[in-house]
Amino acid sequence: MPIDIEKDDVKTALQKLKARENSFALIEQINNLGSWEVDLQTKKAVWSTNSYKLYEYEPYSIEPTLDVFFQHLLPEYHEKVQETIKKLLTSHKPEILQAKIKTTSGKICDVLLSAQALYDENGQAIKLIGSTQDISEKLKLEQKTQELSSIIENSSNEIYIVDFNTEKYLYVNKGACDALKYTKKELLNLSLYDINKQLTPQIIEALKAQYKSLDKDFISNQTIHTRKDGTTYHVQGYIQKITYNATEAYIIFDTDVTQNLEVTQLVQQQSELLHHQANHDALTNLPNRTLFQDRLSQAISTAKREQSKFALFFIDLDHFKDINDSLGHQVGDAVLKEISGRLSKTIRESDTLARLGGDEFTIILQNISNLNDVSMIANKIIDIIKHPITLGSNKLHITTSVGISIYPTHAKEQTNLIKYADTAMYKAKDKGRNNYLFYSVEMSAETFKRVVMENSLRVAIKEEQFSVYYQPQINIITDKLIGMEALVRWNHPTLGLVSPMDFIPIAEDLGLIVEIDRIVMKQAMAQFYEWNKEKLNPGILSLNLSMKQLNEIDFINYLLKTMSSTSFKKEWLGLEITETQVMKNPLTSIKKLNQIHNYGIQISIDDFGTGYSSLSYLKKFPLSKLKIDKSFIKDIPGDEEDMAITKAIIALAKSLKLGLIAEGVETQKQKEFLLDNGCDCIQGYLYSKPLPADEMSIYLQKF
Repeated sequence: MPIDIEKDDVKTALQKLKARENSFALIEQINNLGSWEVDLQTKKAVWSTNSYKLYEYEPYSIEPTLDVFFQHLLPEYHEKVQETIKKLLTSHKPEILQAKIKTTSGKICDVLLSAQALYDENGQAIKLIGSTQDISEKLKLEQKTQELSSIIENSSNEIYIVDFNTEKYLYVNKGACDALKYTKKELLNLSLYDINKQLTPQIIEALKAQYKSLDKDFISNQTIHTRKDGTTYHVQGYIQKITYNATEAYIIFDTDVTQNLEVTQLVQQQSELLHHQANHDALTNLPNRTLFQDRLSQAISTAKREQSKFALFFIDLDHFKDINDSLGHQVGDAVLKEISGRLSKTIRESDTLARLGGDEFTIILQNISNLNDVSMIANKIIDIIKHPITLGSNKLHITTSVGISIYPTHAKEQTNLIKYADTAMYKAKDKGRNNYLFYSVEMSAETFKRVVMENSLRVAIKEEQFSVYYQPQINIITDKLIGMEALVRWNHPTLGLVSPMDFIPIAEDLGLIVEIDRIVMKQAMAQFYEWNKEKLNPGILSLNLSMKQLNEIDFINYLLKTMSSTSFKKEWLGLEITETQVMKNPLTSIKKLNQIHNYGIQISIDDFGTGYSSLSYLKKFPLSKLKIDKSFIKDIPGDEEDMAITKAIIALAKSLKLGLIAEGVETQKQKEFLLDNGCDCIQGYLYSKPLPADEMSIYLQKF
């Protein structure tokens, strides 16, 4: 806002002046220039803040003068600048001069100097005012542009820029003129159709449509050029859409291939091969993610036009990673080939089966009439996958989880159809795998909840929002505490205490369980040291050990380092690993567990009886005890089958000379049954629920 001399008071005028000054400073910064003025009598100068920065001075750190400017000006420009100053003293006109300066750090910069003299009432020049602009980057860009233009102009290839709408030439290079025997002026008065006689508007439109549908930077095309004298030759062209001088256009790179037609054919074959490879999975030869997206787009267009429906299947093999981890990727690849062959038999020619990567497959089931047909195909897929696969000496039993979304019932957009089918597939996994589910709106809410949980979980690990609860383990003959199991709890800042059932599966899926295990390990070991220091005799600390933790390369080193840093003794520690996890890769597990056992650390099998342990492997594990799963205890003494299984586990442990402990003991009758049948150690609500450290300190004082 300008200063109003008649209306503005001094304060307002100063505020406006300051605002204006700030605006000028911002403009200088944006344009990388600094303003200045020089008193011709004293040679003293006034520089703006940005002027100091151009020469790499701290603002107002020196007294600027005309001499300071000449110190930074390269010597070869001194004479030219002095001549310009003389001219300014009499010309009454502004002058512009390009020069080079050296900054305080020694950097050479190109600058544009703009100046004008101010005169007194006698016509004598008294001041010079002006600006200095750093144009180094601008000159570099101009140089690169000139170099590129020269390369294009002198290229042996024919290069054309054509108006996208009129097909007129906007630019032709020297290579084009030499090949066609036209002058540049003559060519610029012609159009594509004059040079490419066989082209038609229909062909041009088809090429434009191809460019758009392929969704890539360029397309290739073969054509025949006609020279000015009427002779012809074959060219291979590459076409790319651009903007030229604010006009929608496309650039064409043409190469004469007349003498190499056998080669216009090999290139074509190679092009077709590359196109196939770009759109198909190398392992299974099925359409890949790129082609799948294209087919899905086509399916939506067709269904919209014909007012029909189609189904999108998302198929994921259950526990496929275990095959790669235990048997190797070669076996995994063979399985994927077999699965792709089986899936191909479940669909029609009009449908699309694609592999998106890993063990993920999709099917676009075209033109469906009712959901029963879709269910029938889904059941067929599940049945055909679960037939055993024999590869050498390995007989593999594989299941799959399938999620299904329907167009347009669930979504009309490509992205949402994929997202909803994927959501349904993960929900099928949560429901126990080896099944299929149609998408429902409720699933999106659950997925959103999971995403929020995932993000919160990552923050929780970073901020260590976890605490350890302890459940006592009791010898029921002596009623003495023998130890306790460490159980993680999440103290969410807004949700409060989050159950492990709600976050442990997510942590395992995301690979975050290792970090959580380590937080629990460190806290529990430090607490056990304090209890022992206070002579509270907490017994053995039982820590749950995930297979992901066990498989970490640095696990044993981390374990020993943590024990050392917390002054925790190895004889205080027992590690528990679940039967199901340890049997996924028993040979590797045996090796790792033996290394741990050699350090004098006890190892137990947790949840025993819920998996499928091989006795030949079980006897090779360096075990101290078996832990009877609570699922067998909860219905004792009312369930004869559970009692029989529990007795068998007790007998097995005794025959292998292993210790025993039963979890989930809640009633006196359960305790008496276990005692009568030779299981002396238990944990469960009969004695205590899991307790935080402060409450456990009080509990320990009873013993």
